[in-house]
Amino acid sequence: MMTNPTGRLTQGQFSFLPPLTDAEISLQIEYGLKKGYAWSVEYTDDPHPRNTFWEMYGMPMFDLTDAAGVIMEMQACRKAFPQYYIRLMAFDSTRGVESVAMSFIVNRPDDEAGFMLLRQEVNGRTMRYTTRGYGTEKPETKRY
Repeated sequence: MMTNPTGRLTQGQFSFLPPLTDAEISLQIEYGLKKGYAWSVEYTDDPHPRNTFWEMYGMPMFDLTDAAGVIMEMQACRKAFPQYYIRLMAFDSTRGVESVAMSFIVNRPDDEAGFMLLRQEVNGRTMRYTTRGYGTEKPETKRY
């Protein structure tokens, strides 16, 4: 049974939906701003599920009250890194800690290489599994 028929990377909210338009992204940003969230734009060419620390584009936007500022930063990141994964992250600091409240991908490479499952047989019949991105076989900045 295929659980991901699109073959696309599924991280964050809206992963199984078609790509969001900029207007739909703007509505999500407005929702987060009304909740008091601070936004940031991040990008990577290694979207491994355990790679939670993507590169930050610019600085976190703590004092914004309009989605246009986040959209402008997102579009600048798309222009600088058109074949990278780009995501928006919203942080909620109302409890005194920076917790991710929203996270979704807003840009993908044209060809998503995907991941392979590696199986290693160890002591006795024990099996260990790990995943590796096909894209990481190439040097950084040449992956997509």
